[in-house]
This record gives sequence, C-alpha cells and structure tokens, in this order.
Amino acid sequence: MTSSPTSRASRSPSPDGARGDLFDPQCPTRRLLDRIGTKWTSMAVKVLAEASPEEVRFAELQRRMAGISQKMLSATLQGLARDGLVGRRVEATVPPRVYYRLTPLGLTLEEPLAALREWAEAHMAEVDRANRRSEGQQA
Repeated sequence: MTSSPTSRASRSPSPDGARGDLFDPQCPTRRLLDRIGTKWTSMAVKVLAEASPEEVRFAELQRRMAGISQKMLSATLQGLARDGLVGRRVEATVPPRVYYRLTPLGLTLEEPLAALREWAEAHMAEVDRANRRSEGQQA
C-alpha cells in the first residue's frame, strides 16, 4: 500500500507526540503557515538571526526592514512572540526601550526561511518573465 501525502503513516510525530496535517482543513498548521509565510516574518527572522544571541531594538528592526510600517512590525513581532518564536524584553525607561531576540524555537525557523528566501532571489527573474507572458496572453 502506498501512502499519500496526507496519510498518517507518512508523518513522524513531534517530540510531544502531536504533529499537524496541512491537508486537514481544521489543522492549526494552516494558520501557522499563514503567519510564518509572510515577507515581514522572513525579514524579521533574518535580522534577529543575524544578531543572535544579541537582542535588537524595535527601532533598529524597523530601520533594517525597509518599507515596513510601525503597525505592521508591531503586529508581526506580537504574532512571533505569541507563537514562542521571539522573546521580548522591555526596559522601563521613558520612552520604554523594547528589545527582541529569537528563541531557540525561532532559531530553528531561520534555516527553512533562508532556503525559501534564496529560492525566491534565485528565481525572481523567471517568475517575473512568466507573469509578463501571462499578462500579455490575457490582454
């Protein structure tokens, strides 16, 4: 019997025994992929991984992530912190200084995101050409 991509036999459990199933519409894996699959998450993880084990201030993250708004950076970091991927430390100064770092779990995300960024950079021109051809055919 051959196992399909969705068969339980083809998946190995995580250390706590639970493992997601991307093809199950009710699986939280889909929500997690929505959060970690954004350009802003990829950029934030890259900046924090390069600084690891040091922390990075909010303002420095925003400076290094050209084009991100304060609101979007805040939402991205809140989501990563909620998921246990980013640690947050606040110094009680006026104004408060907020620092971020990747957690050990967050550090494990850098390698797959780096591979995805590398693929995107290597194939960007091909994808752009395909888009232009498609737009030309639709016109």
